[in-house]
This record gives sequence, C-alpha cells and structure tokens, in this order.
Amino acid sequence: MGETPNEVKGWNWGAFMFNIIWGIGNRTYLPLLCLIPLFNIVWVFVCGFKGNEWAWQSGQFLIEDIDTFKEIQKTWNRAGFVCFILAIAIIVLYIVLAVTLFSYIFQQYPSY
Repeated sequence: MGETPNEVKGWNWGAFMFNIIWGIGNRTYLPLLCLIPLFNIVWVFVCGFKGNEWAWQSGQFLIEDIDTFKEIQKTWNRAGFVCFILAIAIIVLYIVLAVTLFSYIFQQYPSY
C-alpha cells in the first residue's frame, strides 16, 4: 500500500494476545499462521511487533485517519494487556498452589 507512518508503529498487545481474532478484525490474515503448532510460539511475538503495521497496511484506514487508527488499536492494546496480566497472575497462582500442595504431601508422607 505505501509507507506506514511512524506514529502507528510499535508493540500491539491485542495482536500478541488475541492474534487470530485481532487479525480477522483488522483484515490482516498473517496472524492466522498462529494456527501452526510450534511455529506459533515465535509468530505471536511477530504479531505483537508487526501488528500495527499490518493493520495499517490492510487499507481500511485513510492516510488522514491516524487518530482513528490509534483509538481502535488502543482498545485492542488495553484488552490484550489486561489478558496478559491475568494470564501471568494465573500462572503464578498455579505455581504457588502446586508448590504448596507438594510441600504438604511431602510433609505428610516423608520418604524413609
């Protein structure tokens, strides 16, 4: 399409966390590659890094529409960041509970 303005470049939490849904919603289909097992581990980071550029280049925003683009992506960013924080909190909670459970089991039934 053309050069992507510097104002729209940058990390996109929505593209990182909701890659497939975000891609369809922004009419950019490269995030669908996240459906490939193992490859998706790397590709989610590419989506987060290149997401804004792909969304801009999809052609649904006019050149003078940078503010509208930023507002739409700001919503995706907020939702993606909240989801990321919740995922990290759940993982930490799971680890704490697992360690607590195993320590309790080993205290109750020590090996001889």
